Amino acid sequence: MKEKILQTVEYIRAKVDFKPDIGLILGSGLGFLADKIEDSNEIAYEEIPNFPHSTVAGHEGKLVFGKLSGKRVVVLKGRFHLYEGWSPEVIKFVIYVLNKLGVKKLIITNAAGGINKLLKPGDIVLVKDIINFQFKNPLRGPNYEEFGPRFPDMSTILDKEWTERLKESFDLPQGVYMAVLGPSYETPAEIRAFRKLGADVVGMSTVPEIIAAKHCGIDCLVLSCVTNMAAGVLDQPLSHKEVVEVANRVKDKFSKIVLKSLEVA
Repeated sequence: MKEKILQTVEYIRAKVDFKPDIGLILGSGLGFLADKIEDSNEIAYEEIPNFPHSTVAGHEGKLVFGKLSGKRVVVLKGRFHLYEGWSPEVIKFVIYVLNKLGVKKLIITNAAGGINKLLKPGDIVLVKDIINFQFKNPLRGPNYEEFGPRFPDMSTILDKEWTERLKESFDLPQGVYMAVLGPSYETPAEIRAFRKLGADVVGMSTVPEIIAAKHCGIDCLVLSCVTNMAAGVLDQPLSHKEVVEVANRVKDKFSKIVLKSLEVA
């Protein structure tokens, strides 16, 4: 894997003479933020050697380099999910590439289902902790000491100081994000069980990225857009169309929060 990482990094550096400090991973319907980048330079995932590609509607599949809120950033416009068939190691590969490109901080956004009944569609939740219900870990297999230790500590998996600085500007609900494998939505019985386990929102991404980022020393801040209430909370079926529609409806509010997140990073 190390040789592939170096090959990928060398290709990207040959295409873009730019060293990003902050990375952003954009979830379903949230790719519009990349359009705000100044002096942008894009590379399609398909062009990059060894790089995975997006297969889900709402995920365009590009690396976008440039400046946003005065910070040097690289945006992953489209992410990779285990339900697409990618292995956790592929997601680790992507995070390690970001690390080698110079990324020290990472903002992760996602679309999530609301488990906590105090939440409503359109809310932006500042994630304070995670539950890995995907039962897969991207660090499984050989450990690369140059990136991090064999047994990384996960007691402070998200950057508390960064979170506190953002809370000074926005009164955001905080919650625990539970990651499931997907791609089927959860059943009402599963949601009732997840609520008892302490989950506030549920989704099918984000956790492998956080674990890999923590391993290689990248600080993370995670924002979940509640795009629907989880199964059984409301008497209505769930659909990906609703996810994208709600994400589009709150994009101005979400954009302001992400831009402030960059400012206070």
